[in-house]
Amino acid sequence: MNAKCATMTEWLESESMQITNSGYSRRDFIRATSLATLGCGISGLPLSGMAKAQVPATDHWDIKQGRPKPADRRFRSAAVEEFLTDRSARIGDPALAALFINCFPNTLDTTVAPGQFEGKPDTAVLTGDIPAMWLRDSSAQVWPYLQLAVKDRALRQLLEGVIRRQTRCILIDPYANAFMADLDAPPLSWSTKDLTDMKRGVGERKWEVDSLCYPIRLAHGYWKQTGDTGPFDQQWRQAMRLVVDTLRVQQRKQGLGPYHFQRESTVSTEMLPAHGFGNPVRPVGLIASGFRPSDDACIFPFLVPSNLFAVTSLRQLAKMAHAILHDEALANDASSLASEVEQALQQHAIATTPQGTIWAYEVDGFGGQLLMDDANVPSLLGLPYLESSPDKDLYARTRAFCWSDRNPWFFRGTAGEGIGGPHEGRRMIWPMSQMIYAFTSSNPSEIRQSLKMLKNSAEGFGFMHESYDQDNPKKFTREWFAWANTLFGELVGTLAVSHPELLRS
Repeated sequence: MNAKCATMTEWLESESMQITNSGYSRRDFIRATSLATLGCGISGLPLSGMAKAQVPATDHWDIKQGRPKPADRRFRSAAVEEFLTDRSARIGDPALAALFINCFPNTLDTTVAPGQFEGKPDTAVLTGDIPAMWLRDSSAQVWPYLQLAVKDRALRQLLEGVIRRQTRCILIDPYANAFMADLDAPPLSWSTKDLTDMKRGVGERKWEVDSLCYPIRLAHGYWKQTGDTGPFDQQWRQAMRLVVDTLRVQQRKQGLGPYHFQRESTVSTEMLPAHGFGNPVRPVGLIASGFRPSDDACIFPFLVPSNLFAVTSLRQLAKMAHAILHDEALANDASSLASEVEQALQQHAIATTPQGTIWAYEVDGFGGQLLMDDANVPSLLGLPYLESSPDKDLYARTRAFCWSDRNPWFFRGTAGEGIGGPHEGRRMIWPMSQMIYAFTSSNPSEIRQSLKMLKNSAEGFGFMHESYDQDNPKKFTREWFAWANTLFGELVGTLAVSHPELLRS
């Protein structure tokens, strides 16, 4: 280590990064577009989200610093830098430490656009290489920073701005999954011809139950960590009322509801059947979702992990409505809906297998059940991560199913093992599933194996990917996927406290 550098962070900051400027891909172009949307000046090379560390393909490889230079970072936080220094000092593997330092701040370094709207904080958070803000992704991307908000007023304001921006987005359209950073901008290019009721500012309009759950999770976490109730004003109350009403409509007790979606595509998961309303369901109390967290169409509209997540989120909302808003009608409505969905899950979402009962992935209320799991969260594997696993034994059997060949979207190869999904197809493992496998494990060997696979998947790059081939980690999708980066940082930062012995070795 350079004698002038007192900490691992400073040493990594001092290391130079080689960036190739030849052969820009379509994703490079998308990234430049998204940075331009945020107002970044692009001159010559992309910023360090695209930087590739030049490392040897051996078991003792290293990762050099891949963050933007301090002046180029979208947001800078002293609390985050202190956290990086503290946690990285507990990691015995320099390569893993470097990967952690690259990934944990990636959302703040490259995707946020803090500002103001009507005199209050307003923060757009892009997903990475796509110039739009997903309600799900943006919530998950900033989630690990909540623990530091009480130490950093500017960071707390940035997080407040995310909550306020999500509130505005929900009020524009509760059925949209993604919004443009500029809410006056036209939609994403692939959404312009969609047959649905597009609103100005919407990037894509795929109805996903979790899109309304994640903002509640973020708001509740923010409140618990900071005690600040500033973002939870009348506009937030209005948005939360709309959330509950939308979820009730999609129980489909009074008919199909207003949402429909069709798209011209040769990919079946990009559209909903039955004139855009999805496959039929029997109204049993569950909430119908058009699409999964992967943005792929549901086969059976009652998506079980999202309904379990909704139970958790609705109860969090009920607590906030009671304690902050003093709106007992909203609190009672959210609570009663949560109980109704929970009861319906027990009656219709549990499948019988030779290994015992497990959660189904999707059901239709008629008896149809789809047994699988997808990498994107909420997933069956990730239920405890979202505090949405009420039955530990049922979850344990479900987890064993998910991480096995009984799950049709589980892959095992020479480069690793994990869960993928239809979004990227066969053989493609999502590192996110390996992170969730570690998050939901108390077994040191499982956690250690997950870390090894995650580190190997980033070899030669220094950041996490969306997915990679089971036999070749150099065949991957998405060079700049901030959710996966930040989730990895959250995992390592958590393990530094919960399993320090694993990181020391």
